[in-house]
Amino acid sequence: MLARRLAILCCLASLTGCGTFSGRTGTSDPQATSRTPTDAARSRGGYYLDDGPGQNPPADLDAIADAVPRWEPLNRGTARPYSVMGRNYTPMTDLGAYRERGTATWYGRRYHGQRTASGEVYDMYAMTGAHTTLPIPSYARVTNLDNGRSVVVRINDRGPFLNGRLIDVSYVAAHKLDIVRNGSGTVEVEAILPHADATVAQAAGRATPRPTTPGLVDDAPAAPPAGTAPLTASPSGHYLQLGAFSVQENAQRFMERLQAQLAGLNPTLSVASSDSMFRVHSGPYASRAEALEAAERIAQVLGTAPILAAPR
Repeated sequence: MLARRLAILCCLASLTGCGTFSGRTGTSDPQATSRTPTDAARSRGGYYLDDGPGQNPPADLDAIADAVPRWEPLNRGTARPYSVMGRNYTPMTDLGAYRERGTATWYGRRYHGQRTASGEVYDMYAMTGAHTTLPIPSYARVTNLDNGRSVVVRINDRGPFLNGRLIDVSYVAAHKLDIVRNGSGTVEVEAILPHADATVAQAAGRATPRPTTPGLVDDAPAAPPAGTAPLTASPSGHYLQLGAFSVQENAQRFMERLQAQLAGLNPTLSVASSDSMFRVHSGPYASRAEALEAAERIAQVLGTAPILAAPR
């Protein structure tokens, strides 16, 4: 699924050669996302805005099987270095050892059906997760350090992007980890190599075939993404920049996540192209002061604010 804590100025996602955004800029995070409940929301049970469980969830969430590690070609488009909210990230370009402890958050119906960084559609009832640097797709074991519960998720999205957030997991994964009500939990995330985790595959009664040369594929999402919207000339005025990407499709995905996260503010978002980069903007605003006020409102939702772009 692609975290929101109040801060006042700095959602710069500018970089050179960025291959993906988000996602879960979310958080859910927006994608992300990134998609983490605020402290106020967490005190009400962990739901952010209208996020939460769906109206018709499966009868037995505990019966949903963990993800089964298997060899898959990695997506080159999600392996490029990128920058979001002023921080640079360098994704792993191959499967390898990884173990880290931090905070896990989750996202639910607010992002259900939206595209992930991999191009796949987010399913809140599938065992998936978002991570800033683990390969896409790959598999990870997430263990709740407070209660010992453990799940295996398939990483297919980017995020979360707030300090202290390590991984976003789907609603069903959060349910099985017992972090839905609190909105977050302290976890250990460990990468799983398909050939090194045969017990998981055996438990699910499925084989884990290994190709001769697993590796990166050139921007090949598991599900074909929707068409990229054509760029149009933006009217003059003051703009806020929320992200910058070298791939137009990734900028579009980031913008879609922001539209969901910022729905309550109803901002005018667009993708502008210049200098071989695709920038996600909010605006135009009539004055610099109006743009800065909008940046503060956005900060209250996202946890960090966009930067002021050069006026047109």
